Amino acid sequence: MVENQHPDLERVMMQPEFYPHPVDRVERVETHISIVFLAGESVYKIKKPVSLGFLDFSTLEKRRRFCREEVRLNRRLTEDIYEGVIAVTESNGRLTLNGDGNPVEYAVKMRRLPDRYTMGRLLAKNTLDAADLQRLAATLAEFYRTAPRAERVGGWETVHQNCEENFIQMKPFAGRIIAPSRFELIRTATTGFLERRHLLFEERLQEGSVREGHGDLRSEHVYFTPDGIQIIDCIEFNERMRYNDVASDIAFLTMDLDYQGAFHISEELLGAFVARFDDFRIFSLIDFYLCYRACVRLKVTCFRLQQESLETDQRRFLLERTRTFAALACRYAKRFVRPTVYVVMGMIAAGKSTVARALADAFGAELLSSDRIRKELFEKAAPGGDFEQGIYRREARARVYARMLLAAQERLKDHRSVILDATYSRQKQRAEAVRLAADNGAAIVFIECTCPDEVLRSRLKEREKGKSISDARLSLLEDFRKNYEPPEEIPPPARLHADTTRPLDRLVSELFIASRRIYPGG
Repeated sequence: MVENQHPDLERVMMQPEFYPHPVDRVERVETHISIVFLAGESVYKIKKPVSLGFLDFSTLEKRRRFCREEVRLNRRLTEDIYEGVIAVTESNGRLTLNGDGNPVEYAVKMRRLPDRYTMGRLLAKNTLDAADLQRLAATLAEFYRTAPRAERVGGWETVHQNCEENFIQMKPFAGRIIAPSRFELIRTATTGFLERRHLLFEERLQEGSVREGHGDLRSEHVYFTPDGIQIIDCIEFNERMRYNDVASDIAFLTMDLDYQGAFHISEELLGAFVARFDDFRIFSLIDFYLCYRACVRLKVTCFRLQQESLETDQRRFLLERTRTFAALACRYAKRFVRPTVYVVMGMIAAGKSTVARALADAFGAELLSSDRIRKELFEKAAPGGDFEQGIYRREARARVYARMLLAAQERLKDHRSVILDATYSRQKQRAEAVRLAADNGAAIVFIECTCPDEVLRSRLKEREKGKSISDARLSLLEDFRKNYEPPEEIPPPARLHADTTRPLDRLVSELFIASRRIYPGG
């Protein structure tokens, strides 16, 4: 049973004289779960007496408890902002703040931050620079690095429950506010991904990637103040929504930036954060969580549209917002539901295998190496010392590439992305990979690894000192170079370049972001 609030509460809180500090006028801001009163230099936030399944503010005692939690949790990412919990009391029919009467409601009191410092405002004025993004990435990385790890929540079961709850609560709006085709695309893609990648979610929980985070990380909650970055308004009402994979939390902010059309900024922030936090496996889940977060905002906006007090302009704005969030969710879903063939190619000793291994780990894709397949096929055969001799003769090479494509096809049928690590020095070989992707409804991107000639020679000389799965040696370099056909027939953005002398972590981030642009609308 829901306990209604005092009938005079909102009326008196809109009066400047109600507050024990100077207030010229009071502004009121309402969400689907709270009402905020902007009173002079202070903010008072009360919780609505609602029970929505994912939160329960139905009684005064519950609202007090969650007010206290809000203050405690938000002090993690702010300094001198959350002042405490204030009681609204009643005595002789009169309401006061922290009076001697009986409490009728509780409010979180905050120091008011100027709107001009929000990330959204800085973005709108085009004054958000690379240094700001690096500072924010560092702040968030440190926060998650020290945040408590999840012990019970945050694994596959939690993610599945969160997604199912989203779709159950969104379903009544399908056909009325959300296009049914979009709703079904998002739900089908999400369900399929959860079924296929069950182990990945559990691994993330076991390795400590699920932390007590923010839960509602949006640009309007991030302030770049002269005293430093302040991040407010985390989720206090539901532990399940606060304990998330770090990928899910950072996805909320990057999705919000995408919503504002700042795709370049969101990509830059994502790359900076992943490098700072040193967790490149975030890339394997980011599009899934971007879709989930877009659905959360879509659902909340639909709830807002149910308010009877909305004016015509507000309703029109919210309807447009639902269309944007639905479009974004579809965009992300198309990315993670469609497998990709990543062809990591280039000259011998160009660093292909190093890049391929890093990408496979970061993208959650299966690595297929021509060197490894060759050893399996010709286990007892001598490598042959000359160019295109022995197990490297033309017929043998064709068998290796055919076996690699066959293995890739099996993975693609299961909607799994693959990394093909091979020289792919001939146009015909690349055409076969393109055909494989097309036949299986997969995207394809070619990553040509390069480095200066002196680096190639140095790497090949090092191979002669120790064991290497590759048999390519310095004596083969010139013959290989003469027969190498650059991938000029592959059009951008499906053709990427990787200078393997650059730091690997930066290279992985850049390749991930660039490879996403092969998708329509990406």
